[in-house]
Amino acid sequence: MSKLSRNRLLPVVAALVLLGCSAVGQAEPQAIPEDFFTPAITGVTAGGTPIKFIKDGFEGTEGPIAAADGSGSLLFTETKANRITRIAPDNTVSTFLEHSNGANGLAFSDNGDLIAVQTVKTQVGIIYPPGKEKTLSQDFEGTAYQRPNDLVRTKHGGIYFTDSGTRPSKELPTPPASTPGVYYISPEGAVKRIVNDLKRPNGIQLSSDERVLYVANTDGEYILAYDIVADGSVGTKRNYAKLAGWSKGESGEFSSGADGLAVDANNRLYVASNAGVEVFSDKGDALGVIQLPKKPQNLAFAGQDKKTLYIVGRGAAYKIALLTSGVNGRWK
Repeated sequence: MSKLSRNRLLPVVAALVLLGCSAVGQAEPQAIPEDFFTPAITGVTAGGTPIKFIKDGFEGTEGPIAAADGSGSLLFTETKANRITRIAPDNTVSTFLEHSNGANGLAFSDNGDLIAVQTVKTQVGIIYPPGKEKTLSQDFEGTAYQRPNDLVRTKHGGIYFTDSGTRPSKELPTPPASTPGVYYISPEGAVKRIVNDLKRPNGIQLSSDERVLYVANTDGEYILAYDIVADGSVGTKRNYAKLAGWSKGESGEFSSGADGLAVDANNRLYVASNAGVEVFSDKGDALGVIQLPKKPQNLAFAGQDKKTLYIVGRGAAYKIALLTSGVNGRWK
């Protein structure tokens, strides 16, 4: 089927899927019509594995992460609704936390504190459990963050996060000068800006051995990689993986749409992009693309064995049974 024909079918696909699904609570997820079964990707997916639809109509879909309670559940952020939502292994949907201060990307500390980049009052800090809320950083050298987007926590307690900066919108056609960047908060709480030359840094992730930092530059053609040095800083950027999602949008500008990132136990990299979920080897070689009815925004490994890949985007949530698992001991 041609790309054009597939695009014309997307609204029909979405409607057919929704007819079979209840709005909230426990429901058997519906299989996407045949155009949305997985391709065969060696070591990752068996050809023809169904992409399971869970629910549509969420108010913003970002920041997925495995729950820290051992239940196999997934948490993700409904940014527009200012809440964090849980999807249980049986596909029950429930509210995990209200009034999240616009939480976007999430990470757990070793003791179960939930850390988030937050977009209402722009900051990074602990938002759960109740009574333990704490701001870790709300500005850099006196300048407030503009649009904190995603974060990843190291096993030693350091936090890397992105600030995508401001963009034109209907409400803000001429935004203030943007200062996007990538930042590092040390385990002791010191903050440094480690990258300042990207137009729109978005998703962020660590390699499985935590020696390399991956950054999705939404307006760029490549996932970028940086070697990490002892103090948490990074070396020179390099083009790591060329994105199939690189294309011209309605505005006439090119973008890959690169957003959320995840890594599996074999250090394969998964990228939510304009093309779908792009999968790359531990060397950055393209392995395949998993297409979805709606453009994905972010993704994470969860489930009891961490062999389920959850994908959220444009108000919808899906899951796919994989042949591989996420990194042991990592919440995403």
